[in-house]
Amino acid sequence: MTSPLRIKFKSNLKNLVILSSIMALTSMATAQEAYVPSKENLEAREWFQDAKFGIFIHWGVYSQMAGGGNPGGEEWIMETEQIPIDKYERLGTTFNPVKFDADEWVKSFKSSGAKYITITSKHHDGFAMYDSDVSDYDIAEENSFGRDIMKELKAACDKHDIKLFFYYSQLDWHHPDYYPRGVTGQVYTGRAMSGDWDKYIDYQNAQLKELLTNYGDIGGFWFDGWWDHRNDDYRERWRLEETYKLIHDLQPHALVINNHHVTPYPGEDVQPFEQDLPGENHAGFNTTYISDQMPLEMAQTMNGSWGFSLTDDAFKSTKELIQTLVGAAGRNSNYLMNTGPMSDGRIQPENVQTYKEMGEWFKTYGESVYETRGGPIGPRPWGVTTRKDNALYVHVLDWKDSELTVPLQDVEVASATLVRNGKNVSYKITEGGIALNIPLEELDEWDAVIKIMIK
Repeated sequence: MTSPLRIKFKSNLKNLVILSSIMALTSMATAQEAYVPSKENLEAREWFQDAKFGIFIHWGVYSQMAGGGNPGGEEWIMETEQIPIDKYERLGTTFNPVKFDADEWVKSFKSSGAKYITITSKHHDGFAMYDSDVSDYDIAEENSFGRDIMKELKAACDKHDIKLFFYYSQLDWHHPDYYPRGVTGQVYTGRAMSGDWDKYIDYQNAQLKELLTNYGDIGGFWFDGWWDHRNDDYRERWRLEETYKLIHDLQPHALVINNHHVTPYPGEDVQPFEQDLPGENHAGFNTTYISDQMPLEMAQTMNGSWGFSLTDDAFKSTKELIQTLVGAAGRNSNYLMNTGPMSDGRIQPENVQTYKEMGEWFKTYGESVYETRGGPIGPRPWGVTTRKDNALYVHVLDWKDSELTVPLQDVEVASATLVRNGKNVSYKITEGGIALNIPLEELDEWDAVIKIMIK
């Protein structure tokens, strides 16, 4: 994922965002139409949109270095600190997360209201966090820990009815056949300036097949790293069609998500956005194109870091996280909230507390998010709307006056009530829409939610 220390790297990509988006719109829109999702896949998409909220987990051998005291390094520390492979490999031999408890993890995540988990099975450093038969560079071979993290986590997810997705980095700073190099993982790694690109893709697909066949039914894959070659001829040599077919053939319901920041390619099932709500590009590398053919998902950090950081204490408040989640739902998008576990296997206590607070919010307001879709009124300065059947939920996030006019015309209103306590909200129909008279004390809530039932 992206961090402040990688802005220099990303700035080279930023200048191409507009051009890439235009090219993608013209060259890929027709191709996307050619992909026909299976019945199982379409059902999985519906489930995904109903779920609305997931937990992202960035955890690996890099967690031991905790960013090296520099917020932004974390899972990218091999690149940011230019650590050669022969030195970086020592992290694999010393990684010993003895306090990892998959059951405790999943219970904590579920307490937040999350319905699914996405975890890094392999990040850019190439280290597999599961027992891989096609590589010895994995958690079961490199150290005395000798346990399969993914297998334990999958068992806990099944036990607690949470769906598991695997993050997988297409980019690999460790594998000798990841060649030619992209814009990262250059000379400092110590790798020979040679390799067989197709052999690397074969290796990647072999690892994906392991994850598809050894861990039961999974939610799907969340890919990252395509952008490493977005500026050269290899941007079209990832063999995406083959990779996506492998996934859909082995598990037809599995969803393919690729964090490449361009218009979706054929075979992809969800369009993701990184650190931005759909359509926004404050991060500088997201496409502003929004698909109307597939589910959407926004991924965001709880502080400023994806992996565990020893010094990044800039945690977002629960209010801010809830309001962003609601903002995503109002844009017909899921919200994937990231945590970076500590190297010993524990979740950061600040995150655990936030999960509890979010879970309490969901107990009251969950109906206005779960199983909803973006409402008929687009995002406004005051908030967003969501909908489910004949219910329209008005989420008031930033408004100071008691009267708020929702610009909805030609509807018959059966009732308007506060979701928090069921009390009636007075309203009148005007030329501008439905004028709601909201008690001022309700506007002190993180999200004052009014449920309007339409006849």
